[in-house]
Amino acid sequence: MIRILGIDPGSQRTGLGVIDVAADGRCTYVHAQALKLLDAEDFPSRLGLLCEGLEAALDQWQPQQVAIETVFMDKSATSALKLGHARGAALATVVRRRIPISEYAPRVIKQSLVGRGAADKQQVQHMVRLLLNLPEMKLQADAADALAVALTHAHMSATSARIGLTTAQLRRRGA
Repeated sequence: MIRILGIDPGSQRTGLGVIDVAADGRCTYVHAQALKLLDAEDFPSRLGLLCEGLEAALDQWQPQQVAIETVFMDKSATSALKLGHARGAALATVVRRRIPISEYAPRVIKQSLVGRGAADKQQVQHMVRLLLNLPEMKLQADAADALAVALTHAHMSATSARIGLTTAQLRRRGA
């Protein structure tokens, strides 16, 4: 059994999703949450809350692997920069623990789960529920996105193992 933590970084909310992956590839839901960062008095304090919340999740859930979504360019350069800072804080927190971390572009995550790189959030959430056999419970969007990142890593890891490539090599090939 491998435990994977998926991270959907954000400067207002950061999604965390934990799954277990059995040797036969079956994925099981363990936990999902959104770290709410808006209560902090300023942006640096938000990053501090993100690191503290992520450290608590790492302590509690003890993942063997972590997967994180890469930055995408949104409408605003300022938003993209803040997202990059949040992502950097999450990366540094995980790297300090020496947990292997893989990165996936939003398009790759959507392609992996839905079959289309331009899928919308509702389609991704629907596939997360199906793949993890979750009831029609209300999943917070950032938490569902984090589960999607974890599922993508599980699928990419299984594919890379079957064809004898690392997940990084597989990503470079555009799979």
